[in-house]
Amino acid sequence: MLVGLRRRTITSGKICGRAVPGLRMAVSGALTSFLLCATALAQTNCDEGNGLVDFTPPKDMTPQQVIDKFAAAEAKVKEARTHYTYSQDVLVQTLAGKTVTGEFHETTTVSYDEKGKRRENVILAEQNTLHGVALTADDMDDIRVFMPLVLTTEDLPRYNLIYGGKQHVDDLDTYMFHVEPKEEKNKRYFQGRIWVDSQDFQIVKVCGKSGPDKVQVKKHQQPDLRPMFVTYRQQVDGRYWFPAYTRSDDTLQFRAGAIHIREIVKYTNYKRVEPKATP
Repeated sequence: MLVGLRRRTITSGKICGRAVPGLRMAVSGALTSFLLCATALAQTNCDEGNGLVDFTPPKDMTPQQVIDKFAAAEAKVKEARTHYTYSQDVLVQTLAGKTVTGEFHETTTVSYDEKGKRRENVILAEQNTLHGVALTADDMDDIRVFMPLVLTTEDLPRYNLIYGGKQHVDDLDTYMFHVEPKEEKNKRYFQGRIWVDSQDFQIVKVCGKSGPDKVQVKKHQQPDLRPMFVTYRQQVDGRYWFPAYTRSDDTLQFRAGAIHIREIVKYTNYKRVEPKATP
């Protein structure tokens, strides 16, 4: 995710050890409680809030039919999100033990124009004090594209999706898939797992990382490494599952030493924008 310098809908279930209502109905209310104890959690854990995996195939359909159905639903989610405005709060921190040694904090209002092009209005931009690392264009691309991952029918040819089983994620019944990128030169990708709601056939949880990492670099070039992250979605307007919260807590192994990175992205205040009336 970051280049080394010099030296080279939150979920339901238990939040900080306390039970909260289900994700489908109360994810927004759980976010605050989760954030208050974020520093107490371990590094990125894809299995947080997950039940045991049931390896039996989906009922009344094949895994490929599940993939085709959720990819079509995800296309609708992607299009629908362009008709909403929302707030995006990004906090990236470097740490030494439990001590924060630097941070990047930015809040923007995100909207889309009539052609679906993303627009960002910066509301807050604190001084960047990150220690030993620097954000790159790919880091911002992660925040816009890979952390709020959407996998549509158009995206499927770039990936191999392997059915992992049925799994209870907090109060939701889901289908879990392993996502492996196909080899494409000079193309960025996601690699990890997704959880698809068995009722709405939309992604409700993502865990993995973007790639590729740049480890073997030429002399005088800096390595570019990406951390693991987990993203939860929340249901908006009783219909669409939109990204709500991303957390990344990882240690990146640079040649000159390890750097502990923590990142929290909150997507809030979704408001539908009605199309302008034609004169």
